[in-house]
Amino acid sequence: MVEEIKGFLQLDDRIGTSGMPRAEHFREIAEAGYRAVINLALPTSDNALANEGELVSGERMNYVHIPVKFEEPREEDYENFARVMDAFSREKVLVHCAANMRVSAFIFLYRLEHGADRGSAEAAMNRIWELNNVWRNFLNARLRQIGQKELD
Repeated sequence: MVEEIKGFLQLDDRIGTSGMPRAEHFREIAEAGYRAVINLALPTSDNALANEGELVSGERMNYVHIPVKFEEPREEDYENFARVMDAFSREKVLVHCAANMRVSAFIFLYRLEHGADRGSAEAAMNRIWELNNVWRNFLNARLRQIGQKELD
């Protein structure tokens, strides 16, 4: 069951987020109706699967890897992520990283930029983790760009 993946959170009918799936999870992810998997973890992240792209493709899902350094998220990482999410806007997508922390931050921004309620977007992120200074600063810079109130 996809709910057993570390840090799994179903945000709406289309978007699920999680930490690192195990190899056996990809069949379950496909059976749950997901058509794309986006991986934000580094290839060197804990429990990373060297053959994840093959596992995902083997289940007839699309796979996109956007490695994001946890201690150094970049604007271009987020921009790439947002473009990929837009490309899959009509598909059910699972976005994961090592522990759902990078993902929850990127998804928070993405949801805000696509009209989600700020309170629910922020609450979903806060269910996963308490932001460190690197990620708070990264998010606040983007929030200023899009005319949103900074995080406390």
